[in-house]
Amino acid sequence: MPCPRPLAVAVLLAASSLASPPARADGPGLSTVSERSGFTRTGRYDEVGALCEAFVKAYPKAVRCLSFGTTPEGQPMRMLVASTSGALTADQARRRGLPVVLAQGGIHAGEIDGKDAGFLLLRELLEGKAAPGALDKLVWVFVPVFNVDGHERFGAWNRPNQRGPEEMGWRTTAQNLNLNRDYVKADAPEMQAMLRLVGEWDPLVYVDLHATNGAQFEHDISIQVEPIHAGDEALRTVGRDLRDGVIADLAQGGALPLPFYPSFVKYDDPSSGFEDGVPPPRFSHGYFQLRNRIAMLVETHSWKTYPVRVGLTRDTLVSVLRRTAEHGAQWLQAAQAADARAGELAGREVPQAWAASARARTIDFRGYAYTRTPSEVSGALMTRYDENVPQIWKVPLRDDLRPSVQVAAPRAGYVVPSAHAAWVGEKLRLHGVQFRRIAAQPDAAVQAFRADGADFAARSVEGRQRIDARGQWRAETRDIAEGSLFVPIAQPRARLAMALLEPAAPDSLLAWGGFNNAFESKEYMEDYVAEQVAREMLADPAVKAEFERRLREDKEFAGSAEARLRFFHQRHPSWDERYRLYPVMRVDVAPR
Repeated sequence: MPCPRPLAVAVLLAASSLASPPARADGPGLSTVSERSGFTRTGRYDEVGALCEAFVKAYPKAVRCLSFGTTPEGQPMRMLVASTSGALTADQARRRGLPVVLAQGGIHAGEIDGKDAGFLLLRELLEGKAAPGALDKLVWVFVPVFNVDGHERFGAWNRPNQRGPEEMGWRTTAQNLNLNRDYVKADAPEMQAMLRLVGEWDPLVYVDLHATNGAQFEHDISIQVEPIHAGDEALRTVGRDLRDGVIADLAQGGALPLPFYPSFVKYDDPSSGFEDGVPPPRFSHGYFQLRNRIAMLVETHSWKTYPVRVGLTRDTLVSVLRRTAEHGAQWLQAAQAADARAGELAGREVPQAWAASARARTIDFRGYAYTRTPSEVSGALMTRYDENVPQIWKVPLRDDLRPSVQVAAPRAGYVVPSAHAAWVGEKLRLHGVQFRRIAAQPDAAVQAFRADGADFAARSVEGRQRIDARGQWRAETRDIAEGSLFVPIAQPRARLAMALLEPAAPDSLLAWGGFNNAFESKEYMEDYVAEQVAREMLADPAVKAEFERRLREDKEFAGSAEARLRFFHQRHPSWDERYRLYPVMRVDVAPR
């Protein structure tokens, strides 16, 4: 397999100081393998531990090196805490009202720009060469590699559509889980460790550092932030100010940043243009807006060379830290005000998913000349780019985003029955969602969700079988057992509680298969018994009339022996009234 043809790096470096790799360090010290190689290589994970300790030794009053978890393969998950304010613990940061910025590299360990850019920037910050004074006004928590086990699955072709470094890690964990699909369901031990870290430090800004896949074009980085379209309305202004400010800083240095993910609407067809969106909370920047915090997804363009990508990532972090140091105190107040407002969502319509409307606008996009011709290999229509010929593409962008799923928040909250309290309670605890155990409540007035239809996914996703359960909440009277959980809606994590517990939410515990047993029929009636039951029931004129109407009007029903017998079984006392009943309930009055 031939190596990809390199970009004209010299031209890019001359045009943009942001894309320029900093000067190489003379010795190992606080520099990385990547820096010493001229950003052609990246180091193995043992380098992270060595640098973590080296920074503490060089700057003992400004840096802490901590382990916040252990991977399935037994590797320590390292983090560095940096601040020149004297606040190097979460409690100290809270007491002093300092904003916390958490920057995470290597969630997809082949996309490792963030690790090398972060270590480089940390040294420059501490030397006063970048964003001077920023560390006096904030705390920077830096996780160089989130997916540690994947990082050590090292190989030269782990990212065949990426230019450098020479070798890199793997996309998924040792358990083959994609961590950037795991923020809500939190199956991976690594994600559980990250959520505990987030719960302890409560970062105001969370920066997730990636390198994108995709087509070939001139744009070199995309910056996406939420809340901007979704989440607390007042906090969206803060998210927009941060995104627009970072994009302006990058553009001023000669970069070509984008405010949306540059993935074509129609795969491999540039003329189809782009569609913006609000990611579901399985993704980092869809998750943190539910906590009333700000998340930024940074995607350098994989077809730019590694020196260029590391330089862009480094300068994105400079901009984030500088702007947070300048505005973070006000942003923190805005986030805390959003926490208070989240407690007032009871009864209000709350979006659970978003989609772009049909309205589109034409944009000028910096691409390359291309052709689309049939491939003699695959037989499919394929796009071929000519990187020697820049070209402005006039393409549609659909960025008018509107709620596609909305649900009224419960008046008081949710009740999780005691049979599911252990595992659901652990998920709620990981996410910082408040709940309490309650006493038995016989004949309680609740809202129950019964699915009118439920379709199991044909194949597993992230080791789970997802389910699409369709129905609505209806008033019922049900017994609530001792030890059930009450999850109040009046709390700062109200939106997150809804994302976890509402059946219609795209990443709810139900949607990810956590309650699949409730949608499986376990008791049955033998056909010969059902035949006899049917004949007895047909003596009732109302049942007979309804059966005959279904035969006339529903051809699928009429042609299915199973459906016809089920018609009678569902009307028999032996029918399981809990079939397709979602175990979680909603209540209008808080239980004892």
